[in-house]
Amino acid sequence: MNAYAKRVFNLAYQFSGSYQEAEDQTQEIFLKLYGALSKFDFQRSFTAWLLTLAKNHLIDAYRRTKWERKQRDDFDERTAAGPLAGDPQDALEREENRRLVWTSLNDLSPDMRMAVILRDLQGRSYEEIAAVLDLPLGTVKSRVNRARLALARVVEEKRGGQP
Repeated sequence: MNAYAKRVFNLAYQFSGSYQEAEDQTQEIFLKLYGALSKFDFQRSFTAWLLTLAKNHLIDAYRRTKWERKQRDDFDERTAAGPLAGDPQDALEREENRRLVWTSLNDLSPDMRMAVILRDLQGRSYEEIAAVLDLPLGTVKSRVNRARLALARVVEEKRGGQP
């Protein structure tokens, strides 16, 4: 657990946007892992298997709480916290942009959201994403591209069409 807890927590945190929810989801994932250990195929990568299990759990949890997420407008301040150096107006605009992107991620389908998180927030390679999502490489590249375009559309709509 110690070897993978940070990775699973980071995935859960980036998926949920909430520190406390990520802690809860990480615990649930490891409980689920414990119950599924007997099903592990030793011919496969344990890391890919664990991250796939985590991804599926997070998508299921997201679907169960989608309405609540839509209604919740408060985003964990620790995600948006950063140095406020420079012009206060610039810092405010950066903060608003950060919030806008995070709230816009909630409007994407779970599959697209996971693709953007794994590629653009976690910096994983397309090959790693393909292993985690258990998809062909071409499908992953296509999904990441579609997700980026969809996220850009959502952000633009929320801004009211302003660049």
